[in-house]
Amino acid sequence: MSVINPSEHIAVLFILIGTIFSFLSAVGLIRLPDVYTRSHALSKGSTMGVLFTLVGTFLFFMLEGYFSIRLFLGIFFVFLTAPVAAHVIVRAAHRSNVALSKESVRDDLKEIIDVVKESK
Repeated sequence: MSVINPSEHIAVLFILIGTIFSFLSAVGLIRLPDVYTRSHALSKGSTMGVLFTLVGTFLFFMLEGYFSIRLFLGIFFVFLTAPVAAHVIVRAAHRSNVALSKESVRDDLKEIIDVVKESK
C-alpha cells in the first residue's frame, strides 16, 4: 500500500483548483449572453485552469525528482498567449460590429474607433 506524501497533497490541490477553474470557464461559456463576456470567461477561466493544472503536475514531478522543461514552457506560453489571443479575437469581433448584449452598460471602444474613423 502506497502512502501519499503530504507535499503531494499540494500538487493534487493545484490540479483540483485547475479543474474547478476549467469547469467554471465552461459554465461561463454556456451562461453568458454575448461573445465579449463569453470570451472573458473563457480566457480567464481556462488560462487559470490550465496554469493550475500544469503547476500541480510540475510540482508532482518535481517531488519525484524529475524536472520537466516542457511543463515549464507550457506554463509560460499558456500564460503569455491565451489572454493575448482572446483580446485579439474580441477586438476583431468588435471591429466586425458584433452586437453587445442588452445587459451591457457601456462600450468604451466604440467611441475611440469612431474618433479614429473620423480622423481618416
